[in-house]
Amino acid sequence: MTDQLDLLSPTLHRDSTVFITGGGSGINLGIAEVFARTGAKVAICGRQEAKLAAAVTRLRDLGADAMYTVADVRDFDALAAGLETTARAFGPVTAVVAGAAGNFNAPASAISANGFKTVIDIDLLGSFNTARAAFDQLVETSGSILFVSAGQAYSPTSNQAHAGAAKAGIENLMKNLSLEWGRYGIRANSLVPGPIAGTEGLERLSAEVGSDRWRQAVPLGRFGTTADIGVMAAILASPLAGYVSGSQVIVDGGFGLAGFGMLHRAWLDAEEGQR
Repeated sequence: MTDQLDLLSPTLHRDSTVFITGGGSGINLGIAEVFARTGAKVAICGRQEAKLAAAVTRLRDLGADAMYTVADVRDFDALAAGLETTARAFGPVTAVVAGAAGNFNAPASAISANGFKTVIDIDLLGSFNTARAAFDQLVETSGSILFVSAGQAYSPTSNQAHAGAAKAGIENLMKNLSLEWGRYGIRANSLVPGPIAGTEGLERLSAEVGSDRWRQAVPLGRFGTTADIGVMAAILASPLAGYVSGSQVIVDGGFGLAGFGMLHRAWLDAEEGQR
């Protein structure tokens, strides 16, 4: 089978500057790697400097101009400073990926008010902060913003009331920004990854019921890869998707059609077994 990365032009993003929150690992690093392979200048942002530095080394090994800024997405001023640093080094951003997220497994009855608020603040407030801090640069470039969402946004999911509320908010935010900012040529879309192999998210969510049950819930019969998500991000942020805005793009092998429902009974059984 042809490697999907071989089908993307290495010059697709040669004039692009991309800013990615949560870019030090997982899906967001996979997105950064695809942008690097397609010619973009890449700036990643996160809280853990050692992880960011290692990721930048990987991106530079792919031939990209790459840098990192340390910021918590809950801190608007720190994000704005990181974007200004990026613009000075690489020029104004043409694409922003709001990917930073926080999550844990817990039934709603066991989530503290502070725990719920923390996920809302990282996911939803952090996504707004990222978009708002990048606004002036995106106006200058008629750029694109991608929000990394999740299936919990549209499918109620056991042990995920906090994440579901946050991601549903992100989807509505994306649509509002598409509506309001379209006049500036700014496109806003969301990416909804399914179960992605080798990520902390899948490991955490599948801990109670096992990865085999998750794989069986995917109609295509396999977990996705970070490249699956990265390729779609690179396309959505490019002129190839120049008339795509306000869209929720699901990249999950069909998992969202029934997967959460198939796993619901297994989650309940696992909880009963722990009592």
